[in-house]
Amino acid sequence: MQVVWVNTGKTRQVVWEGKTVNTGIFKEPAAGVQKITFSGFAGDEQADLHNHGGADKAVYAYELAYYEHWKLLLQRSDWPGGLFGENLTTTGLPDHEVMLGDVYRTGSAILQAVQPRIPCFKLNLRFNLPNMADLFYQQQRHGTYFRVLQEGFVEAGAAITLLERPQNSVSISRVAQCFVTKGQDKALLHHILQIPVLPQRLRQVFTRFAQEL
Repeated sequence: MQVVWVNTGKTRQVVWEGKTVNTGIFKEPAAGVQKITFSGFAGDEQADLHNHGGADKAVYAYELAYYEHWKLLLQRSDWPGGLFGENLTTTGLPDHEVMLGDVYRTGSAILQAVQPRIPCFKLNLRFNLPNMADLFYQQQRHGTYFRVLQEGFVEAGAAITLLERPQNSVSISRVAQCFVTKGQDKALLHHILQIPVLPQRLRQVFTRFAQEL
C-alpha cells in the first residue's frame, strides 16, 4: 500500500449551470513533504465547511486503480492527479478492503477510516458532466475519508501500513451501499449503527433510515 500523490488546492470560484460556485475540489499533486493536521492538510482549502473538511473528513483517499476504470468508462484522456478532489491518491486501499475503523500509518501520521465519500454536485462541475455524481454512486467507487489520530508529515511514495483492524466491522463499500439503498438491508444497517467510529452526522442519517423502515 502506497501514496502515489499528495494533492492540495485552494478554493476558487467556478460558474456552473448559471451560478457562481465557490469550491475546493480542484486539487493537484504537491511536491515534497506535506503536513497533515487534525483538520486536514496544511495548505489545502475547503469552501463548504459544513459538508467538507472537519475532523471526520480530514483526509480523503482515492485509489489509482479507480482512475483506470473511469478512463475506460468516460473515454477521456485528461486525468491529472487529484482529479476527484482527493488528498491522497493511493494503491492498495480499495473500498471493499478498507474496514470502518481501520487505523493506518503513512509517513509519520496515523489515520483512521471512518466513512465513504458521498459526492455532491461539485463533482459534476469538476468533470463538466451534469450526471457525474450519479455515475459515482452507480459505479461504487467511493474512496475513504479518514480521521487524523496523530498529526504528521507525508509525501508521494510513502508506504501505508495497517496498524489496527477492529473486530466485526464492515467495509467502506458496504457502508456506501447502505447509504445508497437507504438501509434496505436491515441487518447491515443495524450492524453499522453499532460501530463506535461511525461519524455522528452519518449516524444520524442511518438512524433515520432505521426509523423509516
